[in-house]
Amino acid sequence: MGLAEAQPGLSLGFSSHQSTSSSNSIQSIPLQLLDQKEDKIRVENGDDRDEDEKFNLLGHSICLKRQRDGFTMNPNPSKCLAVESAGLEARRAVVRSWGNQPLSVADPEVHEIMEKEKHRQFKGIELVASENFVCRAVMEALGSHLTNKYSEGMPGARYYTGNQHIDQIELLCHERALAAFGLDPEKWGVNVQPYSCTSANFAVYTGLLLPNDRIMGLDSPSGGHMSHGYYIPGGKNVSAASIFFDSFPYKVNPQTGYIDYDKLEERAVDYRPKILICGGSSYPREWDYARFRHVADKCGAVLMCDMAHISGLVAAKECASPFDYCDIVTSTTHKSLRGPRGGIIFYRKGTKLRKQGVHHTNDGDNNYDFEEKINFAVFPSLQGGPHNNYIAALAIALKQVATPEYKAYMNQVKRNAQALANALLRRKCRLVTGGTDNHLLLWDLTSLGITGKNFEKVCELCDITLNKTAIFGDNGAPSRRGVRIGTPAMTTRGCVEADFETIADFLLRAAKITASVQLERGTYHKDFIQGLQNNKDIVELRNRVETFAYQFEMPGYD
Repeated sequence: MGLAEAQPGLSLGFSSHQSTSSSNSIQSIPLQLLDQKEDKIRVENGDDRDEDEKFNLLGHSICLKRQRDGFTMNPNPSKCLAVESAGLEARRAVVRSWGNQPLSVADPEVHEIMEKEKHRQFKGIELVASENFVCRAVMEALGSHLTNKYSEGMPGARYYTGNQHIDQIELLCHERALAAFGLDPEKWGVNVQPYSCTSANFAVYTGLLLPNDRIMGLDSPSGGHMSHGYYIPGGKNVSAASIFFDSFPYKVNPQTGYIDYDKLEERAVDYRPKILICGGSSYPREWDYARFRHVADKCGAVLMCDMAHISGLVAAKECASPFDYCDIVTSTTHKSLRGPRGGIIFYRKGTKLRKQGVHHTNDGDNNYDFEEKINFAVFPSLQGGPHNNYIAALAIALKQVATPEYKAYMNQVKRNAQALANALLRRKCRLVTGGTDNHLLLWDLTSLGITGKNFEKVCELCDITLNKTAIFGDNGAPSRRGVRIGTPAMTTRGCVEADFETIADFLLRAAKITASVQLERGTYHKDFIQGLQNNKDIVELRNRVETFAYQFEMPGYD
């Protein structure tokens, strides 16, 4: 039936009705909810308490049951309250028993594994360049009630209420981050929400670039990081940066180990990346930021630095600062900064100092536009709510970074790295670039005839942790005969130059054990591992390492 044929007379009222119809017409029936006639309650057996009330609702018969005998209100309300109180206490007891148990009681299995890891850290020599030990205050913040709060968005613009204190913590973290690196808040902004430096780097790409735009960073075998773009020789893209963006690397000189700035410039001018990246994870020398700035301006690129490994040295002014030349600077917060595990992004704001490549337009806008793009990329584009316990812990660590004690610590980190390098060189070992300017060094094991993977395993069995790394061999091809060694963690525990002389002896002894087992079993890793079982030389070196390590305090431990 069309609208023109609709029957009038529909109404909303209360009445009983019956529907009738014929083949020729449709009877108009008022739309009613309840009977309009008098409500009549049928009383049976002379007791209206047993009677049901009946009525029609939209044409359906509804029966409302009356309360029956035996279901009357409790005549003793105090007894009812006592029962309810007992039930409430039982529920509270459940919450107390679940929510306030120590870890050792709540989950003995996990607690036991954690205790083993604590002991492993205490009894060993930690030489992984990207690891460090945090203080007790940072640990307390990480394990605090701040993990309970959801805080999507930025301070003052959250998706949830109840974030007034969370906003205070994050704004304080912003303030301390800028102060730690001596930055003017009128010229620099910061985002402290990234979950890692890889996340921070990808947020920069996402905010400033379109898919398949070009980036250029240091090649991974040359000491770069995979988050700067990396694909294996067969062409497979390894990192998300290379999957979603077009990456093309620059390299070190395979003979010297230093970055070849002339070839870098030549490649960048031909390739014309929209973001040029300096910084790496296994480069033991200073970075020539002025030269990078020259190349970026020449090819019209934004200059970004990933200072994850050297951020502590930068803050302590123990190495050159990327902030003097770069547009964007990212970092982890848990390496030389001795903070919690996470990432951070610094970006220029205010008036532009120069024409910024992809961001230079002819519309007369002379201000940087990084802030909104990067913040939006972090959230909501790539992440959910920030980890508030991490941000509080980072604020604590950044407060320490601004102290004279921290500057003295970073100076000792650098001195220890140089002491270890000199100790190995005196023992006729070969180092990539011949030494170090920062907190790490690369040991070329080629002359010893051992692989980095086998040496790494022997060290692990002797309670020394470091990591294998690719280096360039004499023929200019990537080789697996390198290891990366860092000094921040053991410096945190109190080691000085003389202690790293002892560590050099341990490392050389581990290298000789590796060479001996390889001579007997070969370099194939599976066969090599079998030769390590019940090795008396490994047991003897492990005992020496543990005796040495137990001398030094572990921060954050009782």
